[in-house]
Amino acid sequence: MESVVHLAVGRGVATVTLDSPRNRNALSRQLIEELSGRLEAATADEDVRAVLLTHTGSVFCAGADLGEAAAEGMDAGSRRLIDLLTLIVELPKPVVAKVTGKARAGGLGLLGACDVVLADDGGDYAFTEARLGLSPAMISLTLLPRLDPRAAGRYFVTGETFGAAEAERIGLLTRAVPAAELDAAVETVLAGLRAGSPQGLAESKRLVTEPVRRALAERGAEMAARSARLFSSPEAREGMSAFLQKRPPSWAVQ
Repeated sequence: MESVVHLAVGRGVATVTLDSPRNRNALSRQLIEELSGRLEAATADEDVRAVLLTHTGSVFCAGADLGEAAAEGMDAGSRRLIDLLTLIVELPKPVVAKVTGKARAGGLGLLGACDVVLADDGGDYAFTEARLGLSPAMISLTLLPRLDPRAAGRYFVTGETFGAAEAERIGLLTRAVPAAELDAAVETVLAGLRAGSPQGLAESKRLVTEPVRRALAERGAEMAARSARLFSSPEAREGMSAFLQKRPPSWAVQ
């Protein structure tokens, strides 16, 4: 089976690349397991000071693999995603996300788990769960401590697409820059991290991630169960079928 997540290490940075453009880097079982393994390898490497999480294709991550979820259910998948988000947040090394293009649903939960998120200003974002009969239950644990509450109240329920400037304003992104300036912006952050000591980086990260770590520890199992229940509901089955068949769901008001 061809790998869908790659790891390269150089100058104190472990670059982890999501490479499954055929399904828009969806959170399949394979992608989650490989991403977790690459992050654990970066943690074990004493020469690594930080992780750069990036991607191939025009979508950073589209969220759950709906085809896989429709076929197999989400009981195990929900637990895998909570474990992945927890791994990123508890990683003793800062995780910087570099986003070019779009991100959707569960992909935004990955961004919420990262410490710094830099993106090009031409990308766009959406919480699409409500339009599928679902809710952003699990990813709320990494996002609600970071997002503007009024913005979360709007975008969680409407599923609207919003641009990078708005994503920066509400706290989803650390910074959005023109595409031509993105590499330089990422390098500026990585240069700062290379100057940090392992202990200094780990302990400083613990300070700022405390609300997210607490939310995952206290409500992770609850939200995984809620998500699995929603995925198995008749409304969600219809929503996912409609999405895969590229038609409006039967419960949508036209």
